Parts: sequence; structure tokens; C-alpha cells
Amino acid sequence: MKWGVCVGVAATILGIYFCHFLVTVTWGSVLAKLWAASMLGVCIVTLTLTIDFYRRDFDEMHFYTIRSKINHYIANAGLAVAGQYQQWKMDKSTKDIKAAQNEILFQRLKKNKDTEYGIKYKFSEVKTREDFVKCHPLTRISHYEDYINRMMSGEKNILTSAQPIIFAVTSGTSGKSSVIPMIKEQRILFFLQGVAVAYNSMIKAYPGSKSIQKNLKLFYTPKMRESPSGIPVGPNSSSPANSKAMLSLYSTPSAGYEILSEPEALYVHLLFAIRDRNIGILEANFSSIVYNALRALEYHWESLADDIEKGCISASLKIDDRIRSELDKSLSPDIRRADEIRASFKDGRMGLVKRLWPNCNVVLGTDTGAFALQGDMLRETFCKGVPLYSPLYAASEGLLGVNIWPLERPSHYLLAPQSMFCEFIPVENSDEDQPQTYFMDQVERGRVYELVITTASGLMRYRFGDVVKVVDFYNQCPVIEFMYRQGQLLNVRGEKTSEVALFKALSEGVAHWPGAKLVDYCCAESVLVEEEDPKDKESYVPFYHVFVELEQETSNFVLLDEQRNLVDESLCKQSYVYQSFRKKGSIHPMRIHIVSPGTFQKLRDFTIATTSASANQYKAPRVLKRKDAVEMLMKNVVK
Repeated sequence: MKWGVCVGVAATILGIYFCHFLVTVTWGSVLAKLWAASMLGVCIVTLTLTIDFYRRDFDEMHFYTIRSKINHYIANAGLAVAGQYQQWKMDKSTKDIKAAQNEILFQRLKKNKDTEYGIKYKFSEVKTREDFVKCHPLTRISHYEDYINRMMSGEKNILTSAQPIIFAVTSGTSGKSSVIPMIKEQRILFFLQGVAVAYNSMIKAYPGSKSIQKNLKLFYTPKMRESPSGIPVGPNSSSPANSKAMLSLYSTPSAGYEILSEPEALYVHLLFAIRDRNIGILEANFSSIVYNALRALEYHWESLADDIEKGCISASLKIDDRIRSELDKSLSPDIRRADEIRASFKDGRMGLVKRLWPNCNVVLGTDTGAFALQGDMLRETFCKGVPLYSPLYAASEGLLGVNIWPLERPSHYLLAPQSMFCEFIPVENSDEDQPQTYFMDQVERGRVYELVITTASGLMRYRFGDVVKVVDFYNQCPVIEFMYRQGQLLNVRGEKTSEVALFKALSEGVAHWPGAKLVDYCCAESVLVEEEDPKDKESYVPFYHVFVELEQETSNFVLLDEQRNLVDESLCKQSYVYQSFRKKGSIHPMRIHIVSPGTFQKLRDFTIATTSASANQYKAPRVLKRKDAVEMLMKNVVK
């Protein structure tokens, strides 16, 4: 037994005896008893950590420190306590959903009644939720743009009495990025009512996830800019490197989160994860990110194994020398682990996660909506034998719901009753400008609705584009299944490319193709198409396949590469977020396929024959999610 374990056990025993002595000798002193109880708590923590160290392979301990283990233990314990309390509060609020929703609505109206916006819409005169509906119209982001621009310039007390901590950039559903103010309250609500409750649900379903194991956190630090008033502008997320307490949970060192180029950052995330065979959780916002990361691992594993054997990062990786030096300090040669990694890849991708990390408890990432495909593929291949959990339903506007049923599929979410004030528009009425809305206590099981939210940051009765289905009730609170985003086309990396943006880009590109006229088109994510060259080291990077039918004889039609590329270039102009991902190398250029005349008629016939759709209901799909339909189109590609 290593000396550290001996010291830990001895310290624990002595600490317990010391506590016993204090209580015995000074039995009448309340202070002494409190001190003894505190010391006993420290002893229990020490013993827990000692046992955890002892259970491990000591060859792995060079990247586990006592300090990081204590930080990790405290973070886990704190989350567990917060999660239990917040779950209790949430349960209580769902038993009288009307009262809970009224509380959050009037709390926000009261806080902002003296703002310019609150005065204009007479918040102080609103006495009921019906009054609120009458005095304030349903809105979209265009309603707020002037107000937000003024807030970015430094004006205060406009939409909210609280000062924004960030202006969150979104892609919207029209191809145009939107900017949304976020206040501190939203971050707190997201953590307490979302992260903490989800953690409580996770450790109930998967008790092993509470153990002190490092997590692979797939996060790519975004480039931020500042508003004229000096407030950060960018994606509504913060790097784990900004929180030293959180860093103890993750396998990637702080310097790794400073890498802004995604391919290099991903390599570093993978390197520090696979060197530790005891990784407990794989975590990302979306299951597609996990899937793409594991595909990258398939192509880079030989280089990664060599790096682990040598104890330094490959010289070919293009990262800053300072960052490289910091990362190399955390590495040391590990021949045995390198050999284990090489052996893990002999049996292919099926069950790879379990072979690399035998003690992996769960994979975290959204697996609904646009990410359902990658979620299913993870379950069937890489993550076979490891459960997937989609914990949160959230948007740039804040927390919307939490999945308190990790073991159930498909993933359902309990709407967070004290995070958003919610209204619901029956989806059949979504085309109306000011349709009638329903409240949480008025929706019906089985109905599909457009979700409308009133946020803490001043967006009132805001139509942000999500369509949900009410599948059940938890006490009185709706349980929903996310269906889709209105106007959304593809979401291969979470960039939310819209049909409007892609159609405009395609039209502009085809306009420069000599003699060509667009007849029909549709798209598919690269994950649905078999890899043309499995040896291609970058084929794991996702992209779009665009299938185009032209009104002309295609056999004599010649299309140059630079003409094909015009569509991708135009889409970069339409969508700031897509352009950003393309520049970072997170998305490869789209591939344009010319199909033979009549192909889309074949697609129509195929869809009607193989689904429940009737001829009267059929609408030409702009995004394909079925692999068999994509294969049919690929067979009709002529150029």
C-alpha cells in the first residue's frame, strides 16, 4: 500500500478519535460539539477520498491530485444538495401551476415596471394574466431590436432594471443572427432549476455518476466581442476555464480551453480524456458534438496513442507555444495506457466508449429534435452499453425545461414553471399574427403548440420559434416533447441554418450557373451518407449534401468547382453563425449534387409509398432525415 493511503487512513482514524475526545471531555460545550461535528465531516471526506485513491490503479494517479479530488468532491456534494432542494421546490410549484406561473409573471412585471418599456406597456396596471395578454401583444425579435441596440450602447433601464451581463448572439430561424440581453438572474435560474435538478435526476438513475471521476467536457471556447458599453457579445456560454472549481471535474486542463480553433481544441480534449481510463461522463451540449468527436477519435487514435506513449503533444498540432508548454506539463509517458488504447480500436466503433473507459457511467447531450439522429447512432455504435441522457431543454433565452426521467425514451422535459412564464399557440394557428394563446393549466395532452415565453431579460410574450407536444402532466405541469423549430432547416453543428437562408444562397449560386434554372432541391446532413473515403482524416467533420434538380438536360451540363462553391459562399453571407463555423473548420463546405430530371417526383412517390402520408398531404421535404430516402437520391446523382 502506498504511503499516501497509509497517511490518509491514519489521519482519518486520528481525526475520529480526536472528535470523540472533544465531545467526551467538553460534553457541555455546544461550540465544542459543533467543532467536533465539523472535524468528523472532514474525516469522512478524507476517508472517502482515501478509499477512492486506493481503488484506483496507482499508475493513473499522476494526473489526480488531492486538491483536485477535494474540489471535485465538494462540487459533487454541493450539486447534490442543491439538486435535492430545487427538485423539492419544483415539485411543490407543479402542484399549483397557475399560482406558480402567476408568481413568476408578476415578479417580472414588478421588477421592470419603472423601465421605459414597463411604463410604455403599463406593467403597474396589470392585475391578472388576462390583463397582461390584453395590454401586451405577441412579439418576435424585431419588436425589441431598437431597445436592445440602445442597451448595447450603454443606456440603462430600458427593457430591464437589471444590467445585462452578456448580449447573447443567436442564429434565429431566418438565417439572421439576433442579439438577446441576458441578466444574472437567468444564469442563476439555469444553474439551480436546470443543472442542479438534472444532476439530482442523473445520480438517482445512474448512482455511479456521483463518484469522483473526471468528465470529458467537449466545449469550444467562442470568440467574443464587446458592445459599445463594454458588455460581452457572443454565444450564451462560458468556458469551464473561467471557473477553477468546475475545472476539477474535467479531464482537459485549463490551457486546453484557451484554444480557439476547434480541430486543435478537439484533439486536446480527446488526448487528455483517453489517457484516463476512468473517465466517468462524456458531456456536450448536443449529441451531435459527441458523435463528431468520437468520429474524430477514430481517425486520430494512432497519433493520440503515440502522444500518450511519448508524454507530449504531437508537433504537428498547430497551437500556441505557451499553451503547448502548459499542456505538456500535465503529460508524462504512459506506455501501458497507449497499448490499451491501441487494443481498444481493434474491434471497431461498436462499444468503443465502454472499451476505452470501462467505468463510464453516462453520456450527456441533447438527443431531441435535430439531434435525435446522432443520439440514435451513438446508442447503436460508439456508446453501445452506455446510457445517453438529454438533461435540459434550453435556448439562448434561458432554461425552458428539465428532463427528470433519464431512463425514459424519447426524452421528455418538464417545463420549468419558475423559469419562464409560458403561453401556447395551437400549431394550426401559428400563421396568425396575434392568435389566441393558452396558459400552462389550459393545454391539452396530445396537442402540438408553438411555445411563447416571457423571460427575465424583458422579452415579453416572445415567439421564439419552438414547437412542442404536450405528452403528459407532472402534477399540474405540462411535460413536453420538443418537435422542431419553425423555419429551421439543418442543424449539423447547432448553427440552425434556416430554409429561407439556404434557399436564398442556392438561388444566388444557381443564378451564376450558365443556362441553369432551379427546379427543386433538398438537403441532408453528411452523417446520412456513406463515407466516400474512410481513410480521409477529416471526413468526421460534418457538412451538408445539397441535391439539386435543374430544368435542362444534365448530361451535357458542365459545372465547375468554383461555380458549386458559390452556394456555400453565399450561405456564409446569409448566416453569421454558419460563416463562423466554416471559418473555424467545424463545418466543411457543402457538396452540391445534380440529380437527373424527375428525381423529385420519384422522391414524392417513394415517400407516399413508405410512410403514412397521402397524396393530398405531401409536401416536398427540404431536409431529409431518413437514410433510405437519401440513398435513393444518391442513386440518381449525375454530377
